[in-house]
Amino acid sequence: MGSRDKHTAHLRLIATLPEADARRPKPPDDSQLLAAVRAGDSSAATAFYDRIRPQVDRTLARVFGRRDTDCDDLRQLALMELVFTLGRFRGECSLDTWVGTVTAHIVYKHLRRRQTEARLFGVLEREDMLPPSAIGTAREALVRNLMHRASGHLEAMHADKSWAFILHDLLGYDLKELAQIMKVSVSAAQTRLVRGRRDLHERIADDPELADLLEKTEGWP
Repeated sequence: MGSRDKHTAHLRLIATLPEADARRPKPPDDSQLLAAVRAGDSSAATAFYDRIRPQVDRTLARVFGRRDTDCDDLRQLALMELVFTLGRFRGECSLDTWVGTVTAHIVYKHLRRRQTEARLFGVLEREDMLPPSAIGTAREALVRNLMHRASGHLEAMHADKSWAFILHDLLGYDLKELAQIMKVSVSAAQTRLVRGRRDLHERIADDPELADLLEKTEGWP
């Protein structure tokens, strides 16, 4: 073996990051970001806004379905509430879950204060709530009529019970999130949900036209 072979026999190749990548700081994780914001780091405030803004918008879209005239105002209210209540967030859930429930509470409080609950009940008549088989077919009018009558029953119910039903059974919030949104205990939220379901079922049972519509749609995909 030549001298060159002796010197190269034990060499190992070690991968190195490009210089630019090595100098680029890693984005902070949520806990680091929150700690920086609480410490008053002004640069972290912008990063915090960029981090939570998409989840705020997703929550608004989840509730309203399509762009609502109050979305911009509610977004600003939610962002301010998130900043003001940041000190109370202890990491019991993910940052996205916390942002979503705080935003949903802002929407809930806003609509209750203005006594426009019916605008949330319109979720039943959104196109994304229609079964795919109904879109663009003769069935669409029948399904819309079905949803409209169901929406009318929800509007006639006590607001606490109807909100519990919509937020949990239609919009998919779990009981803990429901309690946080409505600012009640989990047991109280569950009570509202159970009573709301029972009230709605009784109203449907006493509505022959709605029962007929349900029978016509039975078995659809």
